[in-house]
Amino acid sequence: MQLSVSGHHVDLTDALRNYVTEKFERLERHDDHITNVHVVLTIEKVVHKAEATLHTSGAELFADAAAENMYAAIDALIDKLDRQIVKHKEKSGKRSQRTKI
Repeated sequence: MQLSVSGHHVDLTDALRNYVTEKFERLERHDDHITNVHVVLTIEKVVHKAEATLHTSGAELFADAAAENMYAAIDALIDKLDRQIVKHKEKSGKRSQRTKI
């Protein structure tokens, strides 16, 4: 998995990069076909935003989250992407089962 992290109006510290990297490793447990992930961290006034575009086999998934804390926004983003990956994997599994019958 190729992970790129960029910041808009935010200084990307090593701690933030490591936190994002650790959290996205959790997603690889559900789908090992993730090829590319682009994460953008943004601060707008007092709102911290995290958004990500994830490329996997057969789909391109996007999610965004906002919170008062950047770490909370990243956690919410990971939860949303996790649900999307599980749903995508279930849908693709049902398709392959239909064709086998």
